[in-house]
Amino acid sequence: MLRFDFYSPEQEITLPLYDQKSVRVFIKRDDLIHPYISGNKWRKLKHPLQQAQHDKKTKLVTFGGAWSNHLLATACAGATFGFQTHAFVRGEAVSNTVLTLCNMFGMTLQFVDRTSYKNKQALFDQHFGYDEAAFFIDEGGYGASGVLGCSEMVAELTGNYDHIFCASGTGTTAAGILRGIQLQKLDSKLHGVPVLKSGEFIREEIARLGVSGSAEMALHTAYHFGGYAKTKPELIEFVKQFTRDTGILIEPTYTGKLFYALHDLLRNDQIDAGSRLLVVHTGGLTGLLGMLDKFSSTAEQ
Repeated sequence: MLRFDFYSPEQEITLPLYDQKSVRVFIKRDDLIHPYISGNKWRKLKHPLQQAQHDKKTKLVTFGGAWSNHLLATACAGATFGFQTHAFVRGEAVSNTVLTLCNMFGMTLQFVDRTSYKNKQALFDQHFGYDEAAFFIDEGGYGASGVLGCSEMVAELTGNYDHIFCASGTGTTAAGILRGIQLQKLDSKLHGVPVLKSGEFIREEIARLGVSGSAEMALHTAYHFGGYAKTKPELIEFVKQFTRDTGILIEPTYTGKLFYALHDLLRNDQIDAGSRLLVVHTGGLTGLLGMLDKFSSTAEQ
Protein backbone atom coordinates (compact mmCIF):
# COMPACT_ATOMS: atom_id res chain seq x y z
CA MET A 1 0.00 0.00 0.00
CA LEU A 2 1.35 3.43 -0.91
CA ARG A 3 2.04 5.64 2.09
CA PHE A 4 1.72 9.37 1.56
CA ASP A 5 1.01 11.59 4.54
CA PHE A 6 -0.30 15.02 3.60
CA TYR A 7 -1.69 18.21 5.05
CA SER A 8 -4.90 19.85 3.82
CA PRO A 9 -6.59 22.02 6.46
CA GLU A 10 -9.78 24.03 6.30
CA GLN A 11 -8.71 27.65 6.64
CA GLU A 12 -11.10 30.53 7.19
CA ILE A 13 -10.35 33.73 5.28
CA THR A 14 -11.88 37.11 5.99
CA LEU A 15 -12.41 39.86 3.45
CA PRO A 16 -14.61 42.98 3.58
CA LEU A 17 -16.99 41.47 1.02
CA TYR A 18 -17.61 38.44 3.24
CA ASP A 19 -18.34 40.65 6.24
CA GLN A 20 -20.59 42.87 4.16
CA LYS A 21 -22.61 39.86 2.96
CA SER A 22 -22.58 38.16 6.39
CA VAL A 23 -21.02 34.90 5.18
CA ARG A 24 -18.09 32.85 6.45
CA VAL A 25 -15.72 31.48 3.84
CA PHE A 26 -13.30 28.59 4.38
CA ILE A 27 -10.79 27.10 1.94
CA LYS A 28 -9.97 23.41 1.77
CA ARG A 29 -6.23 23.82 1.25
CA ASP A 30 -5.54 20.89 -1.06
CA ASP A 31 -2.85 23.11 -2.60
CA LEU A 32 -0.77 22.33 0.51
CA ILE A 33 -0.76 18.56 -0.08
CA HIS A 34 2.54 18.64 -2.00
CA PRO A 35 4.48 21.12 -4.16
CA TYR A 36 3.98 19.00 -7.31
CA ILE A 37 1.57 16.15 -6.48
CA SER A 38 -0.83 18.90 -5.55
CA GLY A 39 -4.52 19.32 -4.87
CA ASN A 40 -6.95 17.18 -6.78
CA LYS A 41 -4.03 15.78 -8.80
CA TRP A 42 -3.04 13.60 -5.85
CA ARG A 43 -6.61 12.63 -5.14
CA LYS A 44 -7.12 11.51 -8.73
CA LEU A 45 -3.80 9.63 -8.85
CA LYS A 46 -4.02 7.85 -5.50
CA HIS A 47 -6.19 4.89 -6.48
CA PRO A 48 -4.71 4.36 -9.98
CA LEU A 49 -1.24 4.20 -8.39
CA GLN A 50 -2.46 1.73 -5.78
CA GLN A 51 -4.01 -0.38 -8.56
CA ALA A 52 -0.81 -0.25 -10.59
CA GLN A 53 1.17 -1.39 -7.56
CA HIS A 54 -1.33 -4.20 -6.87
CA ASP A 55 -1.14 -5.34 -10.51
CA LYS A 56 2.68 -5.26 -10.38
CA LYS A 57 2.86 -2.61 -13.10
CA THR A 58 6.03 -0.54 -13.12
CA LYS A 59 5.36 2.03 -15.85
CA LEU A 60 2.70 4.76 -15.73
CA VAL A 61 1.54 6.02 -19.12
CA THR A 62 -0.55 9.17 -19.26
CA PHE A 63 -1.54 12.18 -21.37
CA GLY A 64 -1.63 15.97 -21.23
CA GLY A 65 -0.82 19.33 -22.75
CA ALA A 66 2.52 21.09 -22.63
CA TRP A 67 1.69 22.96 -19.40
CA SER A 68 -0.18 20.10 -17.73
CA ASN A 69 -0.18 20.01 -13.93
CA HIS A 70 -1.29 16.38 -14.25
CA LEU A 71 1.85 15.40 -16.16
CA LEU A 72 4.06 17.02 -13.55
CA ALA A 73 2.13 15.38 -10.70
CA THR A 74 2.39 11.97 -12.38
CA ALA A 75 6.11 12.42 -13.02
CA CYS A 76 6.75 13.34 -9.40
CA ALA A 77 4.50 10.57 -8.08
CA GLY A 78 6.33 8.08 -10.27
CA ALA A 79 9.68 9.16 -8.87
CA THR A 80 8.29 9.15 -5.33
CA PHE A 81 6.75 5.67 -5.47
CA GLY A 82 9.18 3.90 -7.80
CA PHE A 83 7.36 3.89 -11.15
CA GLN A 84 8.74 4.76 -14.56
CA THR A 85 6.61 7.40 -16.28
CA HIS A 86 5.80 8.12 -19.92
CA ALA A 87 3.62 10.93 -21.25
CA PHE A 88 2.03 11.56 -24.61
CA VAL A 89 2.11 15.34 -24.93
CA ARG A 90 -0.46 17.01 -27.16
CA GLY A 91 0.91 19.13 -30.04
CA GLU A 92 4.25 20.05 -31.52
CA ALA A 93 7.49 19.53 -29.62
CA VAL A 94 8.20 22.40 -27.25
CA SER A 95 10.36 23.11 -24.24
CA ASN A 96 9.09 24.84 -21.12
CA THR A 97 9.54 24.88 -17.36
CA VAL A 98 6.84 22.30 -16.56
CA LEU A 99 8.16 19.80 -19.11
CA THR A 100 11.69 20.35 -17.86
CA LEU A 101 10.50 19.47 -14.34
CA CYS A 102 8.79 16.37 -15.73
CA ASN A 103 12.13 15.34 -17.28
CA MET A 104 13.92 15.96 -14.01
CA PHE A 105 11.55 13.54 -12.29
CA GLY A 106 12.40 10.95 -14.96
CA MET A 107 9.37 11.19 -17.25
CA THR A 108 9.79 10.31 -20.92
CA LEU A 109 7.91 12.78 -23.14
CA GLN A 110 6.48 11.81 -26.52
CA PHE A 111 4.87 14.60 -28.55
CA VAL A 112 1.96 13.59 -30.77
CA ASP A 113 -0.15 15.53 -33.24
CA ARG A 114 -3.53 16.74 -32.06
CA THR A 115 -5.50 14.34 -34.28
CA SER A 116 -3.72 11.26 -32.97
CA TYR A 117 -4.00 12.57 -29.43
CA LYS A 118 -7.79 12.42 -29.53
CA ASN A 119 -7.77 8.61 -29.31
CA LYS A 120 -5.71 8.02 -26.19
CA GLN A 121 -6.51 4.34 -25.88
CA ALA A 122 -5.30 3.80 -29.46
CA LEU A 123 -2.04 5.58 -28.65
CA PHE A 124 -1.54 3.42 -25.60
CA ASP A 125 -2.34 0.22 -27.51
CA GLN A 126 -0.02 1.17 -30.39
CA HIS A 127 3.00 1.92 -28.22
CA PHE A 128 2.40 -0.12 -25.05
CA GLY A 129 -0.14 -2.79 -26.00
CA TYR A 130 2.43 -5.56 -25.59
CA ASP A 131 4.17 -4.06 -22.57
CA GLU A 132 2.91 -5.95 -19.55
CA ALA A 133 4.54 -3.42 -17.22
CA ALA A 134 2.54 -0.46 -18.60
CA PHE A 135 -0.46 1.04 -16.79
CA PHE A 136 -2.90 3.47 -18.50
CA ILE A 137 -3.88 6.68 -16.68
CA ASP A 138 -6.26 8.94 -18.55
CA GLU A 139 -5.67 12.66 -19.08
CA GLY A 140 -6.07 14.60 -15.85
CA GLY A 141 -6.78 11.41 -13.89
CA TYR A 142 -10.25 11.24 -15.42
CA GLY A 143 -12.30 8.19 -14.45
CA ALA A 144 -14.01 6.26 -11.68
CA SER A 145 -10.81 5.93 -9.63
CA GLY A 146 -10.39 9.69 -9.73
CA VAL A 147 -13.98 10.12 -8.54
CA LEU A 148 -13.29 7.80 -5.62
CA GLY A 149 -10.18 9.75 -4.61
CA CYS A 150 -11.95 13.10 -4.77
CA SER A 151 -14.92 11.76 -2.79
CA GLU A 152 -12.62 11.01 0.12
CA MET A 153 -11.95 14.72 0.59
CA VAL A 154 -15.48 15.21 1.94
CA ALA A 155 -14.94 12.64 4.70
CA GLU A 156 -11.98 14.72 5.94
CA LEU A 157 -14.05 17.85 6.55
CA THR A 158 -14.26 18.98 10.15
CA GLY A 159 -16.81 21.77 9.63
CA ASN A 160 -20.39 21.90 8.42
CA TYR A 161 -20.98 23.90 5.24
CA ASP A 162 -24.10 25.14 3.50
CA HIS A 163 -22.31 25.44 0.16
CA ILE A 164 -19.21 23.79 -1.35
CA PHE A 165 -17.56 25.36 -4.40
CA CYS A 166 -15.10 23.77 -6.83
CA ALA A 167 -13.69 24.52 -10.27
CA SER A 168 -14.62 22.03 -13.00
CA GLY A 169 -12.60 20.90 -16.00
CA THR A 170 -13.44 17.28 -16.84
CA GLY A 171 -16.05 16.89 -14.11
CA THR A 172 -14.10 14.25 -12.15
CA THR A 173 -13.52 16.43 -9.09
CA ALA A 174 -17.11 17.68 -9.00
CA ALA A 175 -18.38 14.12 -9.39
CA GLY A 176 -16.19 12.97 -6.51
CA ILE A 177 -17.29 15.78 -4.20
CA LEU A 178 -20.94 15.15 -5.07
CA ARG A 179 -20.47 11.44 -4.31
CA GLY A 180 -18.76 12.36 -1.04
CA ILE A 181 -21.62 14.65 -0.03
CA GLN A 182 -24.05 11.82 -0.68
CA LEU A 183 -21.98 9.23 1.20
CA GLN A 184 -21.60 11.51 4.22
CA LYS A 185 -25.31 12.42 4.05
CA LEU A 186 -24.56 16.15 4.12
CA ASP A 187 -27.02 18.92 3.33
CA SER A 188 -24.30 20.93 1.56
CA LYS A 189 -25.14 22.25 -1.91
CA LEU A 190 -22.40 21.73 -4.49
CA HIS A 191 -21.48 24.59 -6.84
CA GLY A 192 -19.36 23.88 -9.89
CA VAL A 193 -17.57 26.61 -11.84
CA PRO A 194 -16.70 25.23 -15.31
CA VAL A 195 -13.48 26.68 -16.72
CA LEU A 196 -14.42 25.81 -20.31
CA LYS A 197 -17.10 27.24 -22.57
CA SER A 198 -20.53 25.57 -22.64
CA GLY A 199 -20.00 24.17 -19.16
CA GLU A 200 -23.36 22.43 -18.89
CA PHE A 201 -21.59 19.35 -20.28
CA ILE A 202 -20.25 18.83 -16.75
CA ARG A 203 -23.63 17.38 -15.72
CA GLU A 204 -23.37 14.76 -18.49
CA GLU A 205 -19.82 13.91 -17.50
CA ILE A 206 -20.81 13.43 -13.87
CA ALA A 207 -23.57 11.03 -14.94
CA ARG A 208 -21.13 9.25 -17.27
CA LEU A 209 -18.81 8.79 -14.30
CA GLY A 210 -21.58 6.96 -12.48
CA VAL A 211 -22.65 9.65 -10.02
CA SER A 212 -26.32 10.63 -9.75
CA GLY A 213 -27.77 13.89 -8.52
CA SER A 214 -25.99 16.37 -10.78
CA ALA A 215 -29.33 18.04 -11.53
CA GLU A 216 -29.38 19.33 -7.96
CA MET A 217 -25.93 20.94 -8.10
CA ALA A 218 -25.47 24.53 -9.26
CA LEU A 219 -23.33 25.12 -12.34
CA HIS A 220 -22.10 28.67 -12.85
CA THR A 221 -21.17 28.67 -16.52
CA ALA A 222 -20.53 32.39 -17.11
CA TYR A 223 -17.01 32.52 -15.66
CA HIS A 224 -14.86 30.79 -18.30
CA PHE A 225 -13.36 34.09 -19.56
CA GLY A 226 -13.21 32.81 -23.13
CA GLY A 227 -12.45 29.15 -22.56
CA TYR A 228 -9.89 26.81 -21.05
CA ALA A 229 -6.69 28.65 -20.02
CA LYS A 230 -8.12 31.86 -21.46
CA THR A 231 -7.96 35.04 -19.43
CA LYS A 232 -8.97 38.68 -19.49
CA PRO A 233 -7.33 41.63 -17.72
CA GLU A 234 -10.07 41.76 -15.08
CA LEU A 235 -9.39 38.12 -14.14
CA ILE A 236 -5.64 38.72 -13.90
CA GLU A 237 -6.21 41.76 -11.68
CA PHE A 238 -8.59 39.76 -9.51
CA VAL A 239 -6.03 36.97 -9.05
CA LYS A 240 -3.36 39.49 -8.10
CA GLN A 241 -5.63 41.33 -5.65
CA PHE A 242 -6.94 38.16 -4.01
CA THR A 243 -3.40 36.87 -3.52
CA ARG A 244 -2.31 40.20 -1.99
CA ASP A 245 -5.33 40.34 0.30
CA THR A 246 -5.20 36.76 1.59
CA GLY A 247 -1.63 35.50 1.20
CA ILE A 248 -3.07 32.48 -0.66
CA LEU A 249 -1.81 31.98 -4.20
CA ILE A 250 -4.39 31.23 -6.90
CA GLU A 251 -4.00 31.05 -10.69
CA PRO A 252 -6.15 32.09 -13.68
CA THR A 253 -6.98 28.69 -15.17
CA TYR A 254 -8.94 27.11 -12.31
CA THR A 255 -8.91 28.71 -8.87
CA GLY A 256 -8.90 32.29 -10.16
CA LYS A 257 -12.12 31.69 -12.06
CA LEU A 258 -13.53 29.83 -9.06
CA PHE A 259 -12.99 32.69 -6.59
CA TYR A 260 -14.03 35.31 -9.15
CA ALA A 261 -17.35 33.46 -9.54
CA LEU A 262 -17.82 33.26 -5.78
CA HIS A 263 -17.20 36.98 -5.31
CA ASP A 264 -19.52 37.88 -8.18
CA LEU A 265 -22.29 35.69 -6.74
CA LEU A 266 -21.85 37.33 -3.35
CA ARG A 267 -21.90 40.84 -4.80
CA ASN A 268 -25.16 39.99 -6.55
CA ASP A 269 -26.74 38.50 -3.41
CA GLN A 270 -26.95 34.99 -4.84
CA ILE A 271 -25.78 33.43 -1.56
CA ASP A 272 -27.91 33.74 1.59
CA ALA A 273 -26.60 35.79 4.49
CA GLY A 274 -25.47 33.61 7.36
CA SER A 275 -24.14 30.88 5.07
CA ARG A 276 -20.94 28.93 5.70
CA LEU A 277 -19.06 28.30 2.47
CA LEU A 278 -16.20 25.95 1.63
CA VAL A 279 -14.08 26.60 -1.46
CA VAL A 280 -11.87 23.72 -2.62
CA HIS A 281 -8.40 24.91 -3.61
CA THR A 282 -7.40 22.27 -6.15
CA GLY A 283 -3.76 23.32 -6.42
CA GLY A 284 -2.23 23.31 -9.89
CA LEU A 285 -0.21 26.43 -9.15
CA THR A 286 2.59 25.53 -11.55
CA GLY A 287 0.14 26.51 -14.28
CA LEU A 288 1.17 30.07 -13.46
CA LEU A 289 4.53 29.39 -15.10
CA GLY A 290 2.92 29.57 -18.54
CA MET A 291 1.25 32.90 -17.80
CA LEU A 292 3.94 34.93 -16.07
CA ASP A 293 3.95 37.51 -18.87
CA LYS A 294 0.36 38.39 -17.97
CA PHE A 295 1.42 39.24 -14.42
CA SER A 296 4.46 41.35 -15.22
CA SER A 297 4.30 45.01 -14.25
CA THR A 298 6.66 47.94 -14.07
CA ALA A 299 8.04 48.47 -10.58
CA GLU A 300 6.80 51.61 -8.89
CA GLN A 301 9.36 54.43 -9.15
